[in-house]
Amino acid sequence: MPHSDFLSEDRGQKRAHLSPRIRRTPSSDQILQGLTTAVVVLDPRLNVVALNTAAENLLGVSRRQAANRSIQEFFTPSEELVTLCQRAVNTELTYGVREVAVRVRERETLLDFRVAPLEGDGALLLELFDAERDRQIRREAELVAQRRVSRRIISQLAHEVKNPLSGLRGAAQLLARQLPDADMQAYTNVIIEEADRLASLVDGILEVGGKPKTEVFNLHEVTEHVAKLINAEKPESVQLKRDYDPSLPLTMADRGQIIQAFLNLAKNGLQAIGSKGSLTFRTRALSNHTLGGKQHRLVLSAEVEDTGPGIPDELWGTIFYPLVTGHPTGSGLGLTIAQDLVSRNGGLIEFRSRPGETVFQVMLLPVTSLPGSSF
Repeated sequence: MPHSDFLSEDRGQKRAHLSPRIRRTPSSDQILQGLTTAVVVLDPRLNVVALNTAAENLLGVSRRQAANRSIQEFFTPSEELVTLCQRAVNTELTYGVREVAVRVRERETLLDFRVAPLEGDGALLLELFDAERDRQIRREAELVAQRRVSRRIISQLAHEVKNPLSGLRGAAQLLARQLPDADMQAYTNVIIEEADRLASLVDGILEVGGKPKTEVFNLHEVTEHVAKLINAEKPESVQLKRDYDPSLPLTMADRGQIIQAFLNLAKNGLQAIGSKGSLTFRTRALSNHTLGGKQHRLVLSAEVEDTGPGIPDELWGTIFYPLVTGHPTGSGLGLTIAQDLVSRNGGLIEFRSRPGETVFQVMLLPVTSLPGSSF
């Protein structure tokens, strides 16, 4: 082999050896697109010049679709944002505002806005922070903590109830042996039977949240099963409505536990309505939603909406605790058990309420989002 070939081969080996050490500096556009914060560049007339991927996801439009459109087209209401941007244009100073309630793509949310002037041509850099997601993460952490406390309270309460029941049953048995009259013994039998029934009820409360037996199913199987049960017991003047998303993907959970949880929510709503009103079952697929402290591309939602008077303000922070109820005849355990059952299946129950409208929302992950799924 000629000497030049050896030299060429040697240089090639050196280049191959050195290439892993060479790092290309990312371009400004690559950095911008890699940010998780939504960033929009506006011209002095507040029209969109550019936006990154996070902003595309938030606004629900591509860069091509958003180009040259006024920023106010994407938010309702938009007055506060427009005023903020105009101040930045006029003063060339940076401004910000926190937790503005707006509607984006038919979704109500909270956003933090920060707008800063760019040097040179009067353009603006608008940053959008999803305050709703941060608030939701904090809210989920509170609900998870409530669930742990609730389980301890229920367990302690159950044992406190069972102890005197055992003494009551034993005393009734001893009394029955001393009574020669069979008619009198019938009363002690009632005491024994009722003590056993209460003990069984307590055991049921303790065991209702057993280990889930998971299977794949559609949430509409749950809502329709519960609809049949509710139809059988609701007053004729109460309407049961359905608002379903027919494209809802499958989920994997314990179907029996999810049915029981949804049934508890439906009965709670029926109790709130009284003799007249409506109960609505609604299903949706939520995009880029946070569940369990993580953002998921898709989360499944099954809602129960009632037209009752709403949850009193003083109960908002404790509604999922045991024995907390706004109904005179309520046990205060239905919502506690429902939250526990859904939590055991990797989901969560949220709520929102105002006079004339209360919504309890069961959220679960679709099969394709679950760890280890082969679907």
